[in-house]
Amino acid sequence: MKIAYDHQIFSSQRFGGISRYFFELAKHLAGSVNDSVECQIVSPIYVNDYLQHASHPLRVLGIHAPVFRGSNRLYRPINKLLSPQILKRWRPDILHETYYCSNNFAPRGCRTVVTVYDMIHELYPENFSPHDKTSELKRAAVTRADHIVCISENTRHDLIRLLGVPAKKTTVVHLGFALTESKVAALPLPRKPFLLYVGSRGGYKNFDRLLEAYADRPSLHGAYDLVAFGGGGFSAQEQTRLRNLGLHGDQVRQIGGDDTVLAALYLQATLFVYPSLYEGFGIPPLEAMSFNCPVSCSNTSSIPEVVGDAAVLFDPHQSSAIADALEVLTADVALQRDLRQRGLKRIQAFSWQQCATETLGVYRKVLQ
Repeated sequence: MKIAYDHQIFSSQRFGGISRYFFELAKHLAGSVNDSVECQIVSPIYVNDYLQHASHPLRVLGIHAPVFRGSNRLYRPINKLLSPQILKRWRPDILHETYYCSNNFAPRGCRTVVTVYDMIHELYPENFSPHDKTSELKRAAVTRADHIVCISENTRHDLIRLLGVPAKKTTVVHLGFALTESKVAALPLPRKPFLLYVGSRGGYKNFDRLLEAYADRPSLHGAYDLVAFGGGGFSAQEQTRLRNLGLHGDQVRQIGGDDTVLAALYLQATLFVYPSLYEGFGIPPLEAMSFNCPVSCSNTSSIPEVVGDAAVLFDPHQSSAIADALEVLTADVALQRDLRQRGLKRIQAFSWQQCATETLGVYRKVLQ
């Protein structure tokens, strides 16, 4: 079986969740003991950091190029021109498209698979520009595909409900995660215990309601700092919001960095909080569990499906519910200990090797 992954995400994303997913998937399939599987990433020009450091047996057909203002507008037409020619010569059995587009790059006789990560653009259109064409391109991609991989049952149900995709055309394959304790930055000891938030903060990510919950309870803002990792520095609007809530810069801090910094924060945090209104899967709770960090998170979308019984859940639409959950967890050392044990057990259900094995099963089903 010859499996190709297209250029889309690798030519537009230096690093991040989707490119990490496809890099891990291709790497594990390429390294499979199954000699009947041949994998290749076809991206004539790519900017992705993961591919830049790829090693045998993963094959990357393309060259690494720098990112600069307007680079995507330059690289996109080149990839669109060269990719079909390369794929036609190599003649893969399966082309797994790495994002949504209206173009069909697959040569004649090649089956196509596409992954749907979430239905956020359809459910929360107000969070995106009116010029954003993701929903339109997604519909074209899933209509064209021979089969669709969904990264959670919740995403699958939303896809079927919102786009009318036949259930038999879909398969759920959960993601894995790769953050490990072998990569930990040396950070100074925290000023005082802290609650950890990870990722972007706008719209459906619901960071503002977390701020309300934190500011409302003296047991939280008096005893704990709140650290937001990633997502860029606080905007002027966010800084105004903090002041209006009576919070200052020492209490609520934004920290940037790579996975080694994130690993160190997971190890030091009292708990990890995930207030998102919607996620297609949600890797950060699993990462936190892998570092023995207790988790409190939303009871919506795919999140309960991922965390199982290893987290304290709350209604993310109510700041009082978020605050109640955080107060309960910070005050109960026995509960924290129990969640750590449950978390280490829960993460055993998710790995990139399992993701690759189940995805290979999808490819075999499509070829039958």
